[in-house]
Amino acid sequence: MTHTRFAFIKAQWHADIVDRALEGFCEVIPAEQVDVFDVPGAFEMPLLAKDLAASGRYGAVACAAFVVDGGIYRHDFVAQAVVDGLMRAGLDTGVPVLSVSLTPHQYQETEHHNAIYRTHFVEKGREAARGALGVLKTKAALVDAA
Repeated sequence: MTHTRFAFIKAQWHADIVDRALEGFCEVIPAEQVDVFDVPGAFEMPLLAKDLAASGRYGAVACAAFVVDGGIYRHDFVAQAVVDGLMRAGLDTGVPVLSVSLTPHQYQETEHHNAIYRTHFVEKGREAARGALGVLKTKAALVDAA
């Protein structure tokens, strides 16, 4: 599994926070094994995730976004659509698609909150990498047992 490639999609909305997930991911999986793709926002992630997963080039696809209340729309609906789309991309392709998409209920754009979420995204990136490796290990064991 040392040569497995991984795709990492990150939404550019709140990039100063979201990009930290990639940092955490690459603490667990070497950056040389990770291809990075930027999309404008969370809503654009599922289609690209499905395309990347279906390409056969990646063992897993991780997606990171920060969906906050913009005051105009219900961010929880966007977040649910994104997570459902990512799950469907994984189920349709058989390739693990992991979500580092967070939707805080009480986010305020202050330096205090931003610092909290920057740190949190690093840990969530690590968790996604460990999750990807764990699923791939389990899938390989199933193939070996067959």
